[in-house]
Amino acid sequence: MEDEKYARELEVAVRVVHVACALCGRVQERLLAKDIVSKDDDSPVTVADLSVQAITSWLLSKTFGVQNVSIVAEEDVETFAKDDSAGLLEAVVNTVNESLAFASVYGLQIPEATLGTSEVLEAIGRCNSTGGLSGRHWVLDPVDGTLGFVRGDQYAVALALIEDGKVVLGVLGCPNYPVKTEWLNYHYQYHQTTTQLSPTTPDAWGKGCVLYAKRGSGEAWLQSLIPENTTLEWPNCARLIRVSSVNDPALATLCEPVERANSNHSFTAGLAHSVGLRKQPLRVHSMVKYAAIARGDAEIFMKFAKSGYKEKIWDHAAGVVIVEEAGGVVTDAGGRPLDFSKGTYLEGLDRGIIACSGVTLHEKLIDAVYASWDSSNL
Repeated sequence: MEDEKYARELEVAVRVVHVACALCGRVQERLLAKDIVSKDDDSPVTVADLSVQAITSWLLSKTFGVQNVSIVAEEDVETFAKDDSAGLLEAVVNTVNESLAFASVYGLQIPEATLGTSEVLEAIGRCNSTGGLSGRHWVLDPVDGTLGFVRGDQYAVALALIEDGKVVLGVLGCPNYPVKTEWLNYHYQYHQTTTQLSPTTPDAWGKGCVLYAKRGSGEAWLQSLIPENTTLEWPNCARLIRVSSVNDPALATLCEPVERANSNHSFTAGLAHSVGLRKQPLRVHSMVKYAAIARGDAEIFMKFAKSGYKEKIWDHAAGVVIVEEAGGVVTDAGGRPLDFSKGTYLEGLDRGIIACSGVTLHEKLIDAVYASWDSSNL
């Protein structure tokens, strides 16, 4: 039955992302400078990035059999080759074991014995697939928006499954993205400060959520994050989410990247103005932008990379399928679907990426790109 296809994979992926989010929450609360190193491209990598990759690899391999699991992921063991990384490796091994001990809360298998350094390195190193047009590949961004993570702000854990070049399911964990939309206006750290003064726990207001969808189902779902020390029973209850019905640009909210490093903010701003967007943009780190559109908190996300920057599949795969199944539209700036079949990068991308809550807004933006591209300074 078509309905049953990928059901097991989706169920396991959702549980794995819950474990990963709990791990990230713990690490974020106690993050120290020694837990962060810089990669060769100067982007930060933390204990959380490497630990999430290790537990995801271990749990997927344990569930489906190591020979059946191919994972494309952002991090690699080269990070530990740096002179200043001995403390980082020790912290990763401890964090992995601490988190896997709680995996049974989410209905997943736990290791029979503590994982040693070599087993943790092996789990991270197994995530060395490059994807492609044939076969089944898991795609993982262990912490998308590491800068947001380090600052105590928004970030995401993203896990998708690609089969024969097509994204068939996506799970997006957003540990600091409140279940209640009205909390969005409060900065997470501000709320963290106030919760320390009051006896309520952050979980009381639904601090985080996990969104997920399966290709072709026409449904996208949202769950509250379940804390590890919970008495709640798995399975966690979920609710359907849909994109916003707003199709008037003057009423639409645009999601913008916080970082200016790899996106052209000035072109995006010009485009937003020409289409008639009037509202203050929602500036959030990471794939939380896709979550915002899928949930109906925003209507538009545009990203036009600066020359020479290539979009990676793990930055988009999970978010794209969730937005599309929630009723939205995601294409490149030429109006074509994104191509996840070419390996690690979104090759052949026409100028940029446009995600919208509906066809009307999407068409207006595509038209505006064609009208303004030649005169832009890209």
